[in-house]
Amino acid sequence: MDLRFVLDPDLTLELHDQLVDLWVAVTNAGGAVGFVAPVTAADVRPVAESTLAEVAEGPDRLLVGYEDDRLVAVLVVADNRFHLKTHWRVLKRVMVHPDTQGRGYGAALMREAERVARSSGVEALHVTVRDGLGLDRFYRRLGYREIGRLPAALRLSPTDSRDEILMWLDLPEPSRRSI
Repeated sequence: MDLRFVLDPDLTLELHDQLVDLWVAVTNAGGAVGFVAPVTAADVRPVAESTLAEVAEGPDRLLVGYEDDRLVAVLVVADNRFHLKTHWRVLKRVMVHPDTQGRGYGAALMREAERVARSSGVEALHVTVRDGLGLDRFYRRLGYREIGRLPAALRLSPTDSRDEILMWLDLPEPSRRSI
């Protein structure tokens, strides 16, 4: 696996464009990242710009993965912006380019997010998943557990509503881990 991670990269115009292109490719391949296919760059760009603005303004963090110089993986480690929730973070916009799937990049991206969170003193990670795609199995293999569901919370079309699955990963200190 030849994946290089960068935490909090410079938010250049080139990175903005690469993120939009990745988001379009993931969505149009059936990925569950806030849109329903088909989408164009014009559809995605406002949400991508808003996401990157939240990173630029802080305290959200951007984790990107490159295969050589090509952006192929991304996620946002989002702060809860509430003083009683400072001990955990939400992972948003988890994406791996469709033509690189099957290489372990998704698992590597999630492990890197876990490493970053632990090194920042974060005690748990939360991610939401669109039901019906099998994504919950991917997260379960990584140690996440389902902690709840919002029934029919996602309306993909007038005739297609999906549950939103809430998943959680505790990040115990290494000394507290069971062997």
